[in-house]
Order: sequence, then C-alpha cells, then structure tokens
Amino acid sequence: MAGYRALTDVYEWLIPDQKLTPDGAVSAVGDLVRSLPPGARVLDCACGTGQLAVGLAALDLDVVASDASPGMVRRTQELADQEGVSLNAFEAPWDELPDHLDASTFDAVFCVGNSLGHAEGASGRQSALASMARLLKPGGRLVLTSRTWESIRDAGTRTDVWDRLVRRNGRDAVVMYQWEIAATWEQEHHLQIVVAQIEPDGTVISGSERLSIWPFRYDELTKQLQAVGLTTHDLTFDPDGSGYKVVAVRE
Repeated sequence: MAGYRALTDVYEWLIPDQKLTPDGAVSAVGDLVRSLPPGARVLDCACGTGQLAVGLAALDLDVVASDASPGMVRRTQELADQEGVSLNAFEAPWDELPDHLDASTFDAVFCVGNSLGHAEGASGRQSALASMARLLKPGGRLVLTSRTWESIRDAGTRTDVWDRLVRRNGRDAVVMYQWEIAATWEQEHHLQIVVAQIEPDGTVISGSERLSIWPFRYDELTKQLQAVGLTTHDLTFDPDGSGYKVVAVRE
C-alpha cells in the first residue's frame, strides 16, 4: 500500500464534519469504545491524520497508531502533541504490523476510513486482515469501515464534484473525485482526488493525488474475515448505502 503523499497536508478537507475532531471520531464508534475495559490497549492501523487515535488516547486508553504514509504518522503525532495526549505512532503497512507489535495483545483494532480498499488485491487484503487478527486478544474486536464497492462499481467511471464548498480553518475548498473503474473486480482501480483551495484573493491552489484501489464485495470480506479466525457480530451493510461498518471478534 502506498499513497496519501500529496494529500497529507490537505486531508482535513476529505474528513466528514462530524469526524473532524477527536471527540467526533470517537463518537462514531462510541458503543464499542464504551464497552472496552479501563486502560484497554487499542490499535488504529490506518490512523490518517489521527482524529480517532487521539480521541481514544484522551480516554486514557493505551493507544498505538500506524499508517503506511509517513506524512499521516507525522500529522497524528502533531495532533497528539497539540491535544496533550500520549500514544505510540509509527509507519508500517498492514502486513508488517506483526514485526512491530506482539501477538494477542490488543483489546480492539480499528481499520476505518475506507482504507482496506488500498490493500493490493485479494491476497493483499487477506494478508492485512491476518495481521490485524493476529494482534487481537481472544475476544478482541476488529472494527472495519468500507465504502459499498458494489454501488461504486455500478456507477462506472465518472467525475464526482462535491455539491458544496468545504470550510476548514476559515478557508474554503472544492473537492472532486475522479473514479476510474476497471473492467473486472480483480483489476486495479484508481481514484484521483483533487482539493482546490480558494484563497482570500480569489485565486485557487489545487492539490491532487491518484490512488490505487482494489475493491471487494461485502460477502467476500466476510469470508476473508472468517478465514483469519474472526466472527462477524455487528454488520451495517446496506446494498443501497454508501458505506458500512463491520465488527468482527477473535474467538
């Protein structure tokens, strides 16, 4: 997995308003967080700019944050320092996590923000899930969120321009997604993301990045979770929805 280099410093324009703060990010997974024991050890293994990891650390949990993008790890540590919380943040792709962390030591692992689609194909996704499962204690839970790739593929190659300006820190931006949908599920797809920031004088500064994606069907994901020893307990999949959450437990 690689990417999120050009977008690292403008990534907040891509985060939904309700998840833009550490408190908001935690609220999105609040039921699970409230069920964790005091001081639980948790891993956010696609930490992005750190809202969820920092929010969890603010609850006095033992938080580890990782990302394959060094820029994202930097921003997570900066946010932790800004909020005055302690966590361990480091750069690693999913398949290298067992090289850095002890097996069977985490109460919960989070892989949110539609990140799993960046794992390279079915084999890369299986390897990523196996690494996450290995880190969980028996009874520990893996929390995944994903786009509904079935509907993404059905809509075909296209350009989506967000229907409103996004405001961050007193500045506005237009966000555009250009989807390149391959002929088959197994092929590499691409998503070009453009963030066009509007300066006070009316000029526009744009940044963009072309990301690789390997989409997957919902039923394929559940089979792969089962194959690495996880049982799905909480599912929000709706074939007509834009995304869903899966909570899977290591038995």
